[in-house]
Amino acid sequence: MLKGKWYQRKDLEVVNSRGDALQCSHYMPIVRPEGNPLPCVIYCHGNSGCRTDASEAAIILLPSNITVFTLDFSGSGLSGGEHVTLGWNEKDDLKAVVDYLRADGNVSLIGLWGRSMGAVTSLMYGAEDPSIAGMVLDSPFSDLVDLMMELVDTYKVRLPKFTVKFAIQYMRRAIQRKAKFDIMDLNTIKVAKSCFVPVLFGHASDDDFIQPHHSDRIFDAYVGDKNIIKFEGDHNSPRPQFYFDSISIFFNNVLQPPEDEVGSTYFDLSHDYFPKGNWSTFHELEYPDELLDSPAGPATSSTEDAIKQLRSRRPMSMIVVPADISSKDKQPDDQVESRGSDSQASSSNMISFELSGASPHGSNVPASIDDDEYVEYPLDSLADFPSNAEEEERASTVSFL
Repeated sequence: MLKGKWYQRKDLEVVNSRGDALQCSHYMPIVRPEGNPLPCVIYCHGNSGCRTDASEAAIILLPSNITVFTLDFSGSGLSGGEHVTLGWNEKDDLKAVVDYLRADGNVSLIGLWGRSMGAVTSLMYGAEDPSIAGMVLDSPFSDLVDLMMELVDTYKVRLPKFTVKFAIQYMRRAIQRKAKFDIMDLNTIKVAKSCFVPVLFGHASDDDFIQPHHSDRIFDAYVGDKNIIKFEGDHNSPRPQFYFDSISIFFNNVLQPPEDEVGSTYFDLSHDYFPKGNWSTFHELEYPDELLDSPAGPATSSTEDAIKQLRSRRPMSMIVVPADISSKDKQPDDQVESRGSDSQASSSNMISFELSGASPHGSNVPASIDDDEYVEYPLDSLADFPSNAEEEERASTVSFL
């Protein structure tokens, strides 16, 4: 319950174009203002995440009469599908959700909020659907292959450059065979040059996993209305309140949600970020919503308090890998992978490239490369990659037999 208003979570399935059942949740008020359709923000989780990562977004946006829809992308969470494709197939999942919401009749304008892989997914879809009202893109990568090369340098992987390039080509062909997409197509700079949806970028200044210059490059290439916010932290860090305030300002401007009959309070911050219109603030939070992992608890006086309570119960999904990647082969496998663990490891402790074809809950779920779940190949298997041109040619011949 938020400020005397009750909200509900509707769980449902949406089937994508490949026939995979996507598990989804829609957070909305039980009673709609004047019974009218409300704007909706679709939250797109990252590579090692799932739809529960949308809890903070729901706390921030619901009191402004903006509903929040979220999904487990195919290959993630409880949804069907075999592979996580870092945005390629996920954009088709997003299209299926948008089509569902438009057919539902209870949604007016639609916005997108994505983090890491979810940000890439949002941008790739937004370029194809100009009717999207606005997007928040948190730490997207600009080019997947460039990111792979950077990670090798960042984590001091002791391999010659030509071996790394061969390894990437090896992975490229394997991914094309298994997941039916080309990693070379995951270039968001090209997409940004044809996207006109208003966008707010966000990136942590100490993110050493997807470095801030990725957002800078996309921002520079982006042709639509745009703004960018940098904040302290790394790839997995909790986002600061001023960033959430900026997101609220942005979505209130582009979605123009209806005000409650009792009226709303306004801050004077909007001109600092976006010059268009006023924006209604969040109502005070009295009880954490049961839909947001808090079935009971003490009263809170602000969304900031509510988010702190939420984080104490369920941290955002994160990626953890060995601090010393070069000594990975000396560590047992159960120490290599971690998802949502109690350890507060930062993004500086992660790297892997592997394409998972296993159950999202099985032991083969990849330790992610991003705040999301990446196309992963364990680095200890790099010994199997060709080390020269002759071996590369032999490997490619065998792989296509």
